[in-house]
Amino acid sequence: MTNKIKEKILLELETWMDEHEYSANEFAEKSGVPSSYLSYMRRGQHFIVVDKKEVAIDDKYFRMIAETIEYNYSNELKWSIRQTPQLVQMLSVLEDAKRFGYTNIIIGGTGAGKTFCADIFVKQSPKDVFKITVGSMDTIGDLIDKLCEQMRLNVSGSKTKKINAAIKELLRMKLNGRQPTVIWDESEYMKQATLCNVKEMHDHLHGKCALILIGTDQLKTKIERLKSKNSPGMPQFYRRVKYGIRELKPIDTRYKEFLAGIEDKKLVQFIQRECENYGELRDALLPAMREADRLGEPLTENLVRKVLNLPKMTA
Repeated sequence: MTNKIKEKILLELETWMDEHEYSANEFAEKSGVPSSYLSYMRRGQHFIVVDKKEVAIDDKYFRMIAETIEYNYSNELKWSIRQTPQLVQMLSVLEDAKRFGYTNIIIGGTGAGKTFCADIFVKQSPKDVFKITVGSMDTIGDLIDKLCEQMRLNVSGSKTKKINAAIKELLRMKLNGRQPTVIWDESEYMKQATLCNVKEMHDHLHGKCALILIGTDQLKTKIERLKSKNSPGMPQFYRRVKYGIRELKPIDTRYKEFLAGIEDKKLVQFIQRECENYGELRDALLPAMREADRLGEPLTENLVRKVLNLPKMTA
């Protein structure tokens, strides 16, 4: 990595810290870059003093900064944001929830861009928005630990103690004029006990902190089934979230927001025929777009087929 690139990364860092109101210590904790290294780097020094000797700061720390602030210093071709109906709708729900402290459940099809949109939202307010990805094996204890880690809370002890500490911190943020938001992505994997835990958080935080569950229709089906079975805590949970459920519009598989600039009409037809959602569209196009950029060739169906290791188009 050249010094010119390092200097550019550090300039972008200063802009990012000012924009998001991060202190040096907060950024060091978020990025994992040692605070002493960060201090040297921000002063324009690429060396640290160890045993009275100057030692170069490893390039990895500059890369860690760039990754944290999402600065593309290598000019690698990235997937650009498109104003899909689902993205516009979801951002509107998230913004309202953050502003008013709503509890919402966002339901959308697989590959509709739910995680992509949630990540955009986190980037807009990295200090106030905490996103947790729910795993299929996660217990309630695992998710509480993930939340405390996201909030940088060093709490030990019981699950109750940890969740109370998280609630207390979220309330403190609200009192300080901030708009805390907790997002659980892929919430269809949530177990009944975790859903009841969300109810508990809602009871303490409604109007003060947004609580968002994001998932497929499997999540809605699970909640309704548990409620109809009168499972412990679920009728109460359903009563609190019933009018907070938001379903995203179905995907228009003509993909006009993505395909408008593609000249190869056969490629457009291929994508519309083969891709069922935005996720598949990205997986099909992005590697081929990068290869076309590397080769200086136009983006065509045959190039996409080549990159994806599919049979070549016949005449």
